[in-house]
Amino acid sequence: MHNPLSILLRPAALFFHGIVLLRNTLFDRHFFKAWQSPIPVVSIGNLSVGGTGKTPLVDWVVKYYLSVGCTPAIVSRGYRRESKGAQLVSDGQKIMLGSREAGDETAMLAWNNPNAIVMVAEKRKDAITYLAKRFAKRLPSVIILDDAFQHRQIHRELNIALINASEPFSKAKMLPEGRLREPLKNLKRANLIVLNKINNPETADTIEKKLEKTGLPLIKARVKTAELVCVSGAFTTSEEARSMKDINAFAFAGISSPESFLESLRQEGVSIAAHRFFPDHAPYSVKKLQAIRQEAEAKGLSLVTTEKDYFRMLGHPELIRIITARPCYYLKIETDIFEGKEMLQQMLRKTVGME
Repeated sequence: MHNPLSILLRPAALFFHGIVLLRNTLFDRHFFKAWQSPIPVVSIGNLSVGGTGKTPLVDWVVKYYLSVGCTPAIVSRGYRRESKGAQLVSDGQKIMLGSREAGDETAMLAWNNPNAIVMVAEKRKDAITYLAKRFAKRLPSVIILDDAFQHRQIHRELNIALINASEPFSKAKMLPEGRLREPLKNLKRANLIVLNKINNPETADTIEKKLEKTGLPLIKARVKTAELVCVSGAFTTSEEARSMKDINAFAFAGISSPESFLESLRQEGVSIAAHRFFPDHAPYSVKKLQAIRQEAEAKGLSLVTTEKDYFRMLGHPELIRIITARPCYYLKIETDIFEGKEMLQQMLRKTVGME
């Protein structure tokens, strides 16, 4: 049975597909040329809108480079940030901007990697040019372009594409009918593919067989929980904070794959008594959070959200005050590469001349 909304959106999806095709053709035939960065570039992105586990992978790559003595510089758009132009979020020694000016994911990456340089800019070329001048005496070892598979204006030495193993790969449709930013055949631009969020082996096997036809190196990964962090100082020594299995939670989030968040909490033994979800990156308001807190209070529940959502609220002190009036936690997640890790590490080292 056809979805009536899908049929209505199909003309717009066909138009969008045509625009994407024209733009990529102009790049492929060198009518549009990619700018060569003075610093090696690794791009991490995807074909779809959100939900592939991109930010945890960026974090993994940054931490790997730091572990081998490199200084990585993350360059991002800073989605939904309130600032404009090229902005230095962190110089690798001090964090200058919070989530309001940098965007939630970028602020989170800076906070979790204090020795990495982090910048946001609408035009990422401007960010790299700024970095090359600002750090001329100690250039970053590598630029990591966050969410840049479609950003073809900059040449990259290593182009990584993520695929979500939990999404119906064969039925994917273009925006706005579906979630694809560009056709699946454009994976050929990647140097390697990361098949991420592998939870169901049967679904992953089906997708893997199709990806093998590209002839590209394939990395297998999943997203795993790291820890549940208590952010309500008054409750850190309470009985409830001693064990995840003792937490009765009101879960809330504004992410593209909320069900995976709930599943991660359940795997950690958290009892989810209620939940409320918002669109990905949607800004929180005092009214929304007061309603969530009041419901949690009435039911005697703790508040649990994602790390990304917590950092989105962190730039607004009044929002933090509302949620921390109850026992409040955020869930940290990380990338677990269980097949192809050594190959990925080798390719990352080769990009910076370490092989």
